[in-house]
Amino acid sequence: MNDILFRCSSLGHLMPDPKTRAEGDLSTGARTYLRQLVKEELFGVEFDIGGKEIEKGIRVEEECIALLNTVRGLTLAKNTERRTNGLITGECDLFNAPQRRGHDIKAPWSIKTFPGWLVDCVTPLYDWQMRGYMALWDADEWEVNYVLVNTPEDLRRGEPLDMHVVDHIPREHRLTTWLIERDFQKEALIRERVEAARWYYGQLIREFDEGHRIDSVIDVIAREVSTATQQRNQVRLPTLF
Repeated sequence: MNDILFRCSSLGHLMPDPKTRAEGDLSTGARTYLRQLVKEELFGVEFDIGGKEIEKGIRVEEECIALLNTVRGLTLAKNTERRTNGLITGECDLFNAPQRRGHDIKAPWSIKTFPGWLVDCVTPLYDWQMRGYMALWDADEWEVNYVLVNTPEDLRRGEPLDMHVVDHIPREHRLTTWLIERDFQKEALIRERVEAARWYYGQLIREFDEGHRIDSVIDVIAREVSTATQQRNQVRLPTLF
């Protein structure tokens, strides 16, 4: 499977360094993640179909963009272009071409999950996702913008109202930005990991096909029947003490 494209949002699962030499080019966690991806492909399903937190993010995206534009004095519009470089693929939220700077929008579920400080923003998953976007859009910088807006009423049922209705709070207090600068060495590491992931992905499909061929299944059944017959034919002698 040398032609599979990995989404930028998936890179963080591939990038952790292996902890032992025996793991090879991919960590145990990365291999586990890839087995899940292959299972999704083989059975035509998606395991991570989202929840109310993701649903909120989809619904309030335009409102979040408007708040970012207002607070920062920008005029950015939602990007609809998907790009690929032959290894990875992604569709970023916003891109400011003149400044060579991208913007990702994250809509926290509530005040409780809103990161008020930079130290609460940093996560390897988002870091690698933005580095993928920088490679695809040839950007110098990428922002992760956490934008706190009201949670739709039907999604917040049963939860404290004051955690989800936030439009009384000043806009500038509802925006926290984490800026990531481009690093070409890390982009080179992305290429290495993706190549390793492609090889393992293909190996998994080959192993699955080999282990689930009809003749393989028949062979397993035959061995089980043979073993059971041998056990029944064994003469059990009394134990002498």
